[in-house]
Amino acid sequence: MTASTGRRVLIIVENLPVPFDRRVWSEATTLVKAGYQVSIICPKGKGSTASREVIDGVHIYRHSLPLDAEGVLGYALEYSAALFWEFLLSLKVAWQRGFDVIHACNPPDTIFLIGGFYRLFGKKFLFDHHDINPELYEAKFGRRDFGWKLMVWLERMTFRTANRSLATNESYREIAITRGGMDPDKVHIVRSGPNLDRVREVEPDPAWRNGRRFVVGYVGVIGKQEGLDLLLESVSHLVNVRKRDDMQFVICGGGPELEAIKAESATMGLGDYVTFTGRCPDETLFSALSTSDVCVNPDRPTAMNDKSTMNKIMEYMALGKPIVQYDLREGRFSAQEASLYATCTDPADFGDKIAELLDDPERRAAMGALGRERVRNELAWNYEAPKLLAAYEALFTARGK
Repeated sequence: MTASTGRRVLIIVENLPVPFDRRVWSEATTLVKAGYQVSIICPKGKGSTASREVIDGVHIYRHSLPLDAEGVLGYALEYSAALFWEFLLSLKVAWQRGFDVIHACNPPDTIFLIGGFYRLFGKKFLFDHHDINPELYEAKFGRRDFGWKLMVWLERMTFRTANRSLATNESYREIAITRGGMDPDKVHIVRSGPNLDRVREVEPDPAWRNGRRFVVGYVGVIGKQEGLDLLLESVSHLVNVRKRDDMQFVICGGGPELEAIKAESATMGLGDYVTFTGRCPDETLFSALSTSDVCVNPDRPTAMNDKSTMNKIMEYMALGKPIVQYDLREGRFSAQEASLYATCTDPADFGDKIAELLDDPERRAAMGALGRERVRNELAWNYEAPKLLAAYEALFTARGK
């Protein structure tokens, strides 16, 4: 019997369903293995449609959402509906299983309202800081208006409500302390390292090549700030300016901009050079990435992307893939010598660096090996799991706020 037996945790996440949300699932299964009783409230999504399910000892409660939000009004409606269902399901979890801690994963920064309610009854509130929402708002809408000020206020209130918070990197920790007013001793860095039990290399599938010599892979959300439009400009540069017809680009993932990016690809005459999978299961994802010769991260240079650690970078490295990305602070920290860094924001330079790697197999192999070793020796989830458990131990043993 472990020391944590009897401790009960309710994780609330709105951004993605579980087990699709990789960080949340790694956290939940780590806590279960350590003896915690874990429940999760999350939205339904493709492949995760059951309202009630138990997977690997984690009890999952899912709710529907009325829409896939676009625009300020759309997000307001989505987040309001999510908050309603999260609170309703929290009452159900409290009745059926109970909990001692609410572990809130943003976005959005509204779950503190539920956390604050339960703090009145002696429950603890842990904020898991996944995204910096003021910067995300600015990246999506290109302005600092009332909506941006509201994001800053919601973020501040979330930190003020939290007993402890988790930061995914040093940049996020600094925001928690300076903008959020958190006590530095109560901010714990737990990075989103890849779980090597899940991220695995499989046999390459030549079907991804579409008859071409090379595959360039991408995985992630398809949104405005992810820069898929910039990637298409890089593909156009390679195909139309450099006259390369030996590369197939495979884009794995879904999101609000997927249909627009697919339409843009067709309009640019790139349909035969770009394969879109949409949101796909791990089997498809790892098949595509294992076949890839180079992987890319075209994230648009913004304050949000500069300060955020991207899961895709870690997964590329875990699979031993050399990377091309724009030169952003946390992206460079993660990948180091496993990546080439294009000038921000120059799609032609980005494309040239892809070609540079594809034409140099020895360099690709060396960079891929450096990335794989960095993950296996420093960044994998097994190095982060003890930090998560230490944060929980501090949460349960500390007195007061």
